[in-house]
Amino acid sequence: MKVSANIFRVAALIATSLALASTAFAQYSVVTVTDGGTISGTVKWTGAKPQPVTLPITKNPDICAPNGQKTRDLERIIIASDGSVENAVVYLKGISKGKAMDLPEVRRSLDQKNCRYIPHIMLVPKGDNLTMVSQDPILHNIHMTGVELYNIPFPIPNHPVKRPFPRPGETDLKCDAGHVWMNSVALTVDNPYYAVTDEHGNFKLTDVPAGTYTIEAWHESWHVARQESVMDVDAHQMVTRPIFADGLTWDKSVTVPAKGNVSVDFQISEK
Repeated sequence: MKVSANIFRVAALIATSLALASTAFAQYSVVTVTDGGTISGTVKWTGAKPQPVTLPITKNPDICAPNGQKTRDLERIIIASDGSVENAVVYLKGISKGKAMDLPEVRRSLDQKNCRYIPHIMLVPKGDNLTMVSQDPILHNIHMTGVELYNIPFPIPNHPVKRPFPRPGETDLKCDAGHVWMNSVALTVDNPYYAVTDEHGNFKLTDVPAGTYTIEAWHESWHVARQESVMDVDAHQMVTRPIFADGLTWDKSVTVPAKGNVSVDFQISEK
């Protein structure tokens, strides 16, 4: 029954991601943008702050907890003292034409260091490869579910592995080697008008063709939907890890004048 439930969950996740792709990812054409504008702003939290999701470090503490920490923040929601929200994704919904792909390289690859996925949020251009590597001298495993389905072991450090990401949508990454706190999300996108907020909640979209758009802020969920029992492929024993609810979105309308600068600020909270 557990196997069947997992199969149905993966199928549902793929269907959801493909449905989102069909609406949020319009056919995109690269054109010369000579009079583009800039959209910049912040994502801030309003209301009572949720508690961060943490798990005990139960395996390989010499590598996973070099500073002696006992728990690890899963980074599902990071809110600064001034309310700034890190790792929100802000993008133009359904944009059909604009500049060529220029997403930052730091968001297009994944490192595994001290049993942590770096970065936590990735933006992979549709059709490109995601390059993955591990610096840790222990076994890691990247198990992907969503629009991409891969299960990749990393028994040797500093050996890069590449996999193609041909379909737009969301892919969740987890470790099957007992490090149940390791998690991240890769968003496969077909246009460059995406940004991930920094530690101050700031984002910027440049060279935007003049026009009116829907701008959306997306944030992965910090709510645990259920617990999942999986086999630790390294220790050959069952472990439990959290499965999170679907991500949340907030929409606004924005009009960008030719060569203009527009400010858009999001106030997000529990829904």
